[in-house]
Amino acid sequence: MNSVSSFSTARTAMPLAPPSSPAAKGASGADFKDLLLNSINDVNAMQQQADQAVESLMTGGDVDPAAVLTAVQKADLGFRLMMQMRNKVMGAYQEIKDIRV
Repeated sequence: MNSVSSFSTARTAMPLAPPSSPAAKGASGADFKDLLLNSINDVNAMQQQADQAVESLMTGGDVDPAAVLTAVQKADLGFRLMMQMRNKVMGAYQEIKDIRV
């Protein structure tokens, strides 16, 4: 699973057309919502893999401590990136909400 490439595709501009129109689909045909859900699922999978690696290390399993550290760091970085994406989306929402018509 290559979560870095899925996060980099999330940086593309979101179209302004309604979601039901064909113009609202990206070049690959994926909706923005689907892209976000896939990214969340990738981060969740990384978190679960890191948890399993730590549990295996703590129970005396045959795992490389460097691999466990790498899995934990990868999960942490993915989570932090997801939180930054959330903060940016919430900031944009607040700006749009504060616009007076």
